[in-house]
Amino acid sequence: MPKFTDGMADALYNSLADGTPCLVGTVSPDGTPNISPKGSVMVWQGDKLAYWERSHRGARNNVEAGSKVVVFYRNPDRALDLPQGAALRIYGTARVVAEGPERDDVMSKVVQKELDNDPGLKGAAVIIDVERIENLRGEDVSAD
Repeated sequence: MPKFTDGMADALYNSLADGTPCLVGTVSPDGTPNISPKGSVMVWQGDKLAYWERSHRGARNNVEAGSKVVVFYRNPDRALDLPQGAALRIYGTARVVAEGPERDDVMSKVVQKELDNDPGLKGAAVIIDVERIENLRGEDVSAD
C-alpha cells in the first residue's frame, strides 16, 4: 500500500500557494488525453488523495467514465521534502463524490482559494485510490 511522507503531504496541500498546482491527467473513453491543473490536491485518509472538482468538464467527465488518473507535482523549491527531481507521479483510480458526508468532509479541508472560485459551492470531491507513487526515474518513493 503506497504511503505519503509528511513532506509529500505538505507539498501537495500547499501546491497552489507555492505557485505549483498539481496537474491531473485523465483519458476520455475515445482515448483523448486531458491535463487539468488542480489547486486543491491533498492526502486523504493516508493512502488516498482528494481534490475539489469545480470545472464540471473534461477531468470530471473522464473520471466518471472510469479513467485511471495520474497526478503530477514538481517544485524545485521543495527538493528537501521530495524525492529525486523534486517531483512526484502518483497513479490511481478515481471516483467523483457529488453529494453526502464524504463530499462535505473533503470540502471542509479544501484550500480557501479553490472554494472562493466555486460560487455556490457546486463542486464535487474526487477521491483517488493511490496505486503507485514514483519519482521522475519511475522509482517507487512510498514511505516505509
